[in-house]
Amino acid sequence: MANINRKTCACKGIRYCLLCETLKNDIQPESRNLAQEIYNYCPECRKAWPASDSMQHPSHRGDSFEFEGVFLWTDFITEVEEQDLCQQIDQTPFVDSQSGRRKQDFGPKVNFKKRKLKCNDFSGLPNYSKAIYSKMTTNSLLQDFIPIEMCNLEYMPERGSAIDPHFDDFWLWGERLVTVNLLSGSILCMTCDEYPSMEVHIPMPRRSLLVVYGPARYKWKHSIHRQDIRGRRLAMTFRELSDEFRGQSSQSEMGQKLINIALTFNGIAVGSGVNKCFISG
Repeated sequence: MANINRKTCACKGIRYCLLCETLKNDIQPESRNLAQEIYNYCPECRKAWPASDSMQHPSHRGDSFEFEGVFLWTDFITEVEEQDLCQQIDQTPFVDSQSGRRKQDFGPKVNFKKRKLKCNDFSGLPNYSKAIYSKMTTNSLLQDFIPIEMCNLEYMPERGSAIDPHFDDFWLWGERLVTVNLLSGSILCMTCDEYPSMEVHIPMPRRSLLVVYGPARYKWKHSIHRQDIRGRRLAMTFRELSDEFRGQSSQSEMGQKLINIALTFNGIAVGSGVNKCFISG
């Protein structure tokens, strides 16, 4: 008989996935039910419109508001490029992560609580990301974007994959967060402590590139609800350095070292069996 106490996921603390909920017979309610006001973000007019009244651009209805700090590049890659990327990504083993996700990390070893990092095991971004990086920097918003970390996250509906509302770390990671969406589209849900009953939904179509920056990065938390994962989704997320690691700052020497390593594009995923796992945020 199977041992029901064996570990089936990587969930810790208050985080849950369908695997551990089934094991514990404790199905968790969806957090979206708490939102009383849901708005849909339109990338064409860069406004958020009431979900009950919004229609396809430009035929929106209802009262809208400007939602700053989001850039969506639809059809960023072709179907052939997507297929090639996924084949290369799947050549590297995934490591179990929380809330039903799996991950591949290409970045420095970081302890965010103690604000310490090491780059001994960091070998750079993977070779297949070089073309993605070159293409994204042709856009004016990203022309000076230098990623020093890339994380591939896999979302699966049968695992109840999701990610709780959060801010990405501000100490190490800079303003722009860049994600390339593969295999399946989804919705990025934005919430803000100033408006606890409100949720803004940002579309993330398949093969698109999404940039979160400015107010959307520093004022609004982002999350993904499990009901918005309808098929296997791979998210390639790129992060840049904060100002503390750039220019003439105290950590600039370490920052330049990370940049030099990252842009070799010879990286092997941490935790893939070659390098050790690390704390990632």
